[in-house]
Amino acid sequence: MAKYSIQVNGKIHNVDVPEDMPLLWVLRDIINLKGVKFGCGKALCGACTVHLNDTAIRSCSFPVSAVGDGKVTTIEGLSENGDHPLQQAWEKYVVPQCGYCQTGQIMNAAAFMKKNPSPSEQEIEQAMAGNLCRCGTYNRIKEAILEVARSTSD
Repeated sequence: MAKYSIQVNGKIHNVDVPEDMPLLWVLRDIINLKGVKFGCGKALCGACTVHLNDTAIRSCSFPVSAVGDGKVTTIEGLSENGDHPLQQAWEKYVVPQCGYCQTGQIMNAAAFMKKNPSPSEQEIEQAMAGNLCRCGTYNRIKEAILEVARSTSD
């Protein structure tokens, strides 16, 4: 076991966990943030996506020891009231069906749009390709992202 001080959603959390424990389990089981989801455990599906210093990472395969002084943001920290433009667009376009993958989808989209606030449809498709949705809401996801891009470019 090792002691780590990690910043999650603007708050410092002191955790005593194995150095190879995936960040996902620290967030869910130790800090009790249930928005981040376990999907595949191999960084292939994107359900576990969070931000580390505004970059999307797959927390299921990212060891807590690698966080260092980085700032972790989960879906709970994206917007205090759930009113981030992407969250609002997700509701407007009725994106979630089962909803399981959606926190990872939103977190990936938010990191992508921070770097590219006015993406093309092709750029959105490329950026979101690593996030899987078993319900197949890809077109709605793309429309929601395009909506946010249009509203920020006005």
